[in-house]
Amino acid sequence: MTKIVYNACFGGFGLSEDAVRRYAELKGLIYGSDGNEHWHIPYLSDSDGKRISAYDIERTDPALVQVVEELGERANTRFSDLRIEDLPAGTKYRIDEYDGSESVMTIDCYNWSVA
Repeated sequence: MTKIVYNACFGGFGLSEDAVRRYAELKGLIYGSDGNEHWHIPYLSDSDGKRISAYDIERTDPALVQVVEELGERANTRFSDLRIEDLPAGTKYRIDEYDGSESVMTIDCYNWSVA
């Protein structure tokens, strides 16, 4: 089985500061935060200082899945509701998104027409 992280509410995929911090710990990355006392923007960087966006993390990354499973609601931002879909290995899927709300869709979810 393959676990896929997706956002189940309007607003968009995002990781809380705690989630970014835990992901960095699991992956051996450096955690940082930009902003001020009212608005913090967590980020990751590798040992060379190259920044990595949380939006670029593969949704099947085992460390990301672990973070969401461990932290539960604490992994969410105020604009996200992260969930995990479990699909059999080898299943073709895509993440459909509308206004930030995502669905994990497989080939079986669509009605296909034949030309």
